[in-house]
Amino acid sequence: MIPFLDLKAQYTTIREEVNEAIQSVLDSCQFTLGREVEAFENEFAAFSGASFGVGVNTGTSALHLALLAAGVGPGDEVITVPFTFVATVAAIRYTGATPVFVDIDPVTFTMDPEAIEAAITPRSKVILPVHLYGQPADMDPIKAIARQHDLVVIEDAAQAHGAEYKGRRVGGLGDLACFSFYPGKNLGACGEGGMVVTNNPDYTRTLKMLRDWGAERKYHHELLGYNYRMEGIQGAVLRVKLRHLEAWTEARRRAAAHYNHIFDGSGVVTPKEMDWARHVYHIYAVRSPDRTAWQEVLLEHGIQTGIHYPFPIHLLPAHADLGYEKGQFPCSEQAAQEVLSLPMFPELTSDQRIEVAAAVKLLATQ
Repeated sequence: MIPFLDLKAQYTTIREEVNEAIQSVLDSCQFTLGREVEAFENEFAAFSGASFGVGVNTGTSALHLALLAAGVGPGDEVITVPFTFVATVAAIRYTGATPVFVDIDPVTFTMDPEAIEAAITPRSKVILPVHLYGQPADMDPIKAIARQHDLVVIEDAAQAHGAEYKGRRVGGLGDLACFSFYPGKNLGACGEGGMVVTNNPDYTRTLKMLRDWGAERKYHHELLGYNYRMEGIQGAVLRVKLRHLEAWTEARRRAAAHYNHIFDGSGVVTPKEMDWARHVYHIYAVRSPDRTAWQEVLLEHGIQTGIHYPFPIHLLPAHADLGYEKGQFPCSEQAAQEVLSLPMFPELTSDQRIEVAAAVKLLATQ
């Protein structure tokens, strides 16, 4: 069986480093926040081209707190895309604000900047682009629109650790940026984790209070806060993994290039890395109107795949009350029907890639 993702293969290569890092936290008994989390915050912020990092317990919490720090609340609107993981939209709704959707670009799967202006109203507060699958959104026009309308830009970079836009890392492009360290991410914890990065010290102070019950000092609660603190063990593990992230990213990019080479001329619709992007291939998604059949046949041949994502958010029952209907975002809806994620992880071997690609090419010609 060729797995879609193999976390054990990665752990095996860094087992001693990870075990030592975990033991150091056990010895220190700094289980929540602490020096390992603080060190990771500084290191990851620098990696992302930002001045400050605030570690939290999940990527969803990162989005929630970033929105709150930006002043989002009931009556406000946040412009985002319907083709994303549900957490993007859930975090908006946690604040009491209303998500306002715009369609994606069908090539990049990211926010279509030309659709934004029509979605802006007097209640608009934030534009929240998603760097989906590891490719950055087209940030320059998004930021230009935000400046024109005095809107905050929050990057959902949960799938884009180390991705670049015009030579700059995602994370330092908007006013705030949110990352997930869920185990399957390019930089994944041994459990859950997330972070907000920013260049704004005021946002940083607010975020640190919000994650820890709204207090800067124990029992001095200035804000209505949350228990969103990052655990010490996750900070320690992530510090170890961050040292390897660039090598793992280059391995993903080589794997994607290999897939692209094999698929060239076959008719298989493959991901397109934009000229202004460094794609980090959290997901390598091909497209087919026969997606379900392809997935079933590949599994019969011992090849695991995934679907990211089978339903656009505006058509999910959980968000039906927003009032959107089928047909309003055709590019997102078509992508949701066609995308199929092939095996992609740094340790994926050349022989495995050849086997996967050969099976997909055969399906494309039938």
